[in-house]
Amino acid sequence: MTAQLQVAIPLFPCFTALDGIGPYEVLQRIPSVDVTFIGHQRGEIRSENGMLGLTADATFEELAEPDVIVFPGGVGTRSLQSDARVLEWVRHAHAGTRFTTSVCTGSLVLGAAGLLEGLTATTHWSCYPELEAHGAVPTAQRVVEHLERRIITAAGVSAGIDMALRLVELLVDRTAGEAAQLMIEYDPQPPFDTGAVARAGEAVLNRVAAYAELRR
Repeated sequence: MTAQLQVAIPLFPCFTALDGIGPYEVLQRIPSVDVTFIGHQRGEIRSENGMLGLTADATFEELAEPDVIVFPGGVGTRSLQSDARVLEWVRHAHAGTRFTTSVCTGSLVLGAAGLLEGLTATTHWSCYPELEAHGAVPTAQRVVEHLERRIITAAGVSAGIDMALRLVELLVDRTAGEAAQLMIEYDPQPPFDTGAVARAGEAVLNRVAAYAELRR
């Protein structure tokens, strides 16, 4: 029997739900993959708006050497960038992973751990300066790969699905990735075309800023 690939998805207060759940939905479709949500302690952890809670089934130390890390983002990553326990876990775990990945501002945690120094990387478009402060070179690419370093970063929120599909291809094969895409019926046909800053007008950007301010 083939050994299960252990995927760790960290949870923390004020995480962005789809950053973790999007990759989870892709990866858990593959029989050889076992996904575990981890955290500072076991138990429920609430998302950034407090409306959703997910359960961490293990602590960082209990899953110290996963095969894959998928580090989600969210406003909670602000404090994680100076959390010695989390940063040490990232460094230790990365030494043995097949791939260390992030979604959205999860890349800021990888950067704070020293993994992105001098590398191109991506995050949510509003956080490029913070990413650059960790020594990375921000790029607007949706998914950025450094396979020789075993590092992949994905842009904001929904980009985690794209990254996870690519991850399945790397871990298994292309057909597995395509099968996962079909199983989740991932066939985006959005009613609008404002998913990138370059295609969003002033009115849309102003509304984004207003909503963000109300969420503070």
